[in-house]
Amino acid sequence: MKKILVIGSLNMDFVLEVDHIPVVGETVLSKSLQFVPGGKGANQAFCAGKLGGKVSMLGAVGKDQHGDALLRGLSGAGVNISPIRQLSGKNTGVALIGVNAQGNNSIIISQGANLEVTPRAIDENIALLTESDIVVFQLEIPLETVLYGAKKAKELGKTVILDPAPAVENLPKELFSCLDIIKPNEIELGTLLGDPNAKESLSDSCRRLKELGVKNVIVTLGEEGAFLLEESGGETRFPAVSFGPAVDTTAAGDSFTAALALGLSQGMNLKESVSLSIRVGGMVVTRKGAQTSIPSREEVFGPSL
Repeated sequence: MKKILVIGSLNMDFVLEVDHIPVVGETVLSKSLQFVPGGKGANQAFCAGKLGGKVSMLGAVGKDQHGDALLRGLSGAGVNISPIRQLSGKNTGVALIGVNAQGNNSIIISQGANLEVTPRAIDENIALLTESDIVVFQLEIPLETVLYGAKKAKELGKTVILDPAPAVENLPKELFSCLDIIKPNEIELGTLLGDPNAKESLSDSCRRLKELGVKNVIVTLGEEGAFLLEESGGETRFPAVSFGPAVDTTAAGDSFTAALALGLSQGMNLKESVSLSIRVGGMVVTRKGAQTSIPSREEVFGPSL
């Protein structure tokens, strides 16, 4: 089995259950408050570890109760947490998540210690990067670190995956050429291309990303499944897989990315890995929370594996 390295964010999620997501100037009352381990990077590492992958996580938390809880959770999922720095004088990243009755969410993030994941942290862990096979990034740590790490990973011949969330316009062009796989959702696709109607011409939009240097493009489409444009130019649409009504979409995209990396690490081809990702994401949305919603290996693969 190949080794996965996740370089990214760790947050403690403050999850607020609301009847509806507030608009500008509106105050709403929450029915409950839960503290749930999260952060896009941590969610991905936790999911890949819980599904049986060989996973390490590179990131930073504060020396506080939230940081302690995040580290315990990742370690319990089988993730190597030794590269994660625990910093004095910095708070652990926090995400305020409002979840409505339909399971949709709105998220505000205070990055905290995640801002301390600098290019120097990449250099200090170059041996870990060298021994890894698949390197996964998101955009909740400084962009300069993502670019620097992706370049280093590509120089070392690694498979580089970017989950471009939260999406930003005008990503550095040199970043795209480092990516074996980019995995936006339909909204993020539009942001990356500066085109709010990108989903309407999905194939053309994905080809625009390929022209920037990305080898393979996967777009997640929620209840419509996913779309894959491969390096060869082949296109595949994948239907969604339902395991029941959606109650919370938090971490669905993160679990998709994690399962994708896991599938590739276990020798699956890209199409097989996307199919696995859709199954895992379909399970996640039927449960509340971020890491608390992620299924076990036995649930996904059955008891025999």
